[in-house]
Parts: sequence; C-alpha cells; structure tokens
Amino acid sequence: MSSRIQNASPLPDTLWFTRCPVPTATGIAADQGWLAREFAADGIAVRSLQDAPPEVAADHHYTHALTGLFREGGNVPALWARSRGEATRLIGLTWIEERQVVLVRAGSGVTEPAQLRGLRLAVPHHDIGIDFWRAMALAGLRGALGLAGLTLADAELVDVPGVPGGGQWSAELAALRDGVVDAVYVKGALAVEAARRIGAEVAVELDAAPDRRARVNNGTPRPITVHQRLLDEQPELVARFLAVLLEAADWAAEHPEEVVRILRAETGAGAEGVAGAYAPGSHRTLHLDLSAERLELLALQERFLGEQGFLTAPVDVRAWADPEPLRAARELLRARRAGEGAGVAAGTDTSGAAGSGAGADNARITDFR
Repeated sequence: MSSRIQNASPLPDTLWFTRCPVPTATGIAADQGWLAREFAADGIAVRSLQDAPPEVAADHHYTHALTGLFREGGNVPALWARSRGEATRLIGLTWIEERQVVLVRAGSGVTEPAQLRGLRLAVPHHDIGIDFWRAMALAGLRGALGLAGLTLADAELVDVPGVPGGGQWSAELAALRDGVVDAVYVKGALAVEAARRIGAEVAVELDAAPDRRARVNNGTPRPITVHQRLLDEQPELVARFLAVLLEAADWAAEHPEEVVRILRAETGAGAEGVAGAYAPGSHRTLHLDLSAERLELLALQERFLGEQGFLTAPVDVRAWADPEPLRAARELLRARRAGEGAGVAAGTDTSGAAGSGAGADNARITDFR
C-alpha cells in the first residue's frame, strides 16, 4: 500500500456517515452492516448521522463541520460548505439517474421545452442555511429551458414559500394544482408519487435528453466528501471506508431486487415511486470515480450555483478533489480479492466472499492493518 496510509495517530472512537434519501453505495453498505463490521475489530463505532440525537447531528449534513464524517449527498450543500471555508475534500463522485421532469397541470397542452417560454415556473424558498430545494428547481428549470435554447430569463420565476414540515415538493405541487404556477420541476421517487396524486402531467422529461449537461443538478453528479483533518490523520480509515463502498456498488450490480428493497427504505417511497423514478439498470450505477467527465459536470454545477448566489466564494473543483483515497481503496480491494482467491486455491475456507461470512471479515481487517 501507499506510504500515505501508514499513520500513527490515535484511532477515533466513532466514524460518522450521512447520505441523502436517494440511491447511494453508503446506504447499501449501511443496510448490509458492512461499514460497522469493517471497523469493529478496531473498536471504532460507525454511526449514521440520521440516527444521532439532534444535539449531535446539528446541521452537520449540510455544513460538514464534524471532522469524522463521511458524506455521500447532494452537491449543493457540499459545494456551499467548501465555499464557506470548511476544510473538506472531494474523494468520489457518482452519477445515478433519478427521474427529473417538469410537470404541468393536466390538459395544459404543454408537451415540450419551447412551450415553457413565458410560463410561470415555481421556485421554492425555504428558510434554511443552504436552500438546496431552490437550487434544484433553478437548475432543473435551466436544464429544461436550455433544451429549447432558452434561459431562465425567458420565463417568469414565481417564489413559492416552503411549508415547514411539509413533504418533498408539497408547496410547489400545491401551487401547480391551485393555478398559482404553470410548471414545476421535481425529481425522484417521492415526487413521482406526489405528482400522480394531483394528476399532474409531464411536460419535459429531462432523462430523455442525450446530453447529460441538461441533468446536472444537486444529485448529478453526487459527491462523497470527507474532512481534510480525518484524511490527514487517518488516511487508512478513509481508504477502508471507500473500499466498502466499492464492494457495495459491486454487490448492488448483482442484486437488483435487494436494491429495490433498500431504495424503498432509503427514499420512503413505495414500489410504484421507486419503479417510476429509477430506470431498469440503476442498480448497476452506484460506482464512484473521479473521472474527468464527472469533475467537469460538477464544475458546471459550481459555476451555475455561483452565478445564482448560492456560494460564498468560488470552488476550484479539480483542486478540491483528492484522487489518492480512491486509488488506495481500489488497491486495497484488489489485494483483498487476490488474497481470497489465493485462499481458495490453497483450500482455505473463504466462504466469507465480499460482504458475507467471518472469513471475509478477518481478511478485511488483517489485509489493511
């Protein structure tokens, strides 16, 4: 392994993780118990920020001020935290298609992007530190208008106050139903279900656009970030955490039915919502990388957020990214799998293939310590 992952700093008592209620390798690994198991022999507890008491969780999902936190979530809060000076590093990106659409009232006759010109488009406003809902709506509407060569200036943007404690997209969809606005951007499983409840129709299907840039938004691409302090003091732990996520993505690619079950739990949506939001084959797209394409797509989002006033200062996406932890994680995973293969050849009991069994647990720990 790289000398970078040799570290004598005291191990933390707890590692934290947080993710959004969307498809993530972190959610898969947590559901299967692999994160807890990876660090159990080190005496390190692995806990979800979502399960922590409010005084512990605070707003760390957005600010990332908790140094022992791994975050796999929307890029708007991640970029916002970095722009405010939080010492985070980007260590992975995923691109998972979650159905993104612009909805209109039934019978409106609006069926294509060009017809959005001059319409009243809902832009929610939430009284929170970083209004990622507003950022999502603006980016989604920008993408839809752009398919017809239009910009946000070609439509009327209508502020829609968010409803405290209301469901996702509830204020915008209510405004659409009541005729206050003509069109609403939504995405994901719960949005699919909510739209059907009010009988809304799809005017623009962003997922059908061949150019991914039309779908750049809060979750596309989705970053995995870690605090610089944890990376400096415990690079081995960071690489091991990422190795578990790589295994989880591999496992998900072979277990579509289990992934659907986990997605229903993660998103809070029913089978219909999950099926409507995530296309067949989505279970094979949880892998993370730091490819030039994904970094450029994130840079496109950074520029848009800056133009719209969501960022305190510019974020140099390429400088923010650190490819070393992911490189180390891949190297670790290759070594583990080679060791398991050698064990099989030697007649060793390796019933603990990646993700199950005591044999894999033991290999997981000893291979990297």
